Amino acid sequence: MSNILTKEGLEKLKKELDEIKNIKLKEVAVKIKEAKDLGDLSENAEYHEAKNEQSFLYGRALKLEQKIKDAQVIEKHASNIVEAGAVVEVENDGDKMKFEIVGSDESDPLNGRISIDSPIGFALSGRKVGDKVPVTTPGGKTEYKILNIA
Repeated sequence: MSNILTKEGLEKLKKELDEIKNIKLKEVAVKIKEAKDLGDLSENAEYHEAKNEQSFLYGRALKLEQKIKDAQVIEKHASNIVEAGAVVEVENDGDKMKFEIVGSDESDPLNGRISIDSPIGFALSGRKVGDKVPVTTPGGKTEYKILNIA
């Protein structure tokens, strides 16, 4: 399964993975050693907390490695249809909005970045300027008119 990302999104995942491997896991190893030095591990909250953190970090690193391996980097958009990488200007009930269509890992609706897998992103996908697109969201049914694709 591919993981749609911008070049910047891929770099962000690589940076997070590097930070986990080269900084955070080393810090947790120190915490575990210090907690072991305190004695009885069965009642040592610091030890158990550090082991849980270590487990979480290993899991996150594995997840990031898989996302990086499966990454499909989207190039700058150069098409007249809506697809990942496009910036789409739409109108809905007289309100104009702009969305950048991205993969789910980079989705940030409050900042205009919507996932291609979201109800709106999915409905707009493959459409052209001038199309009126019905969309069903958790808030109900609505319609978006595509004004521009960049």
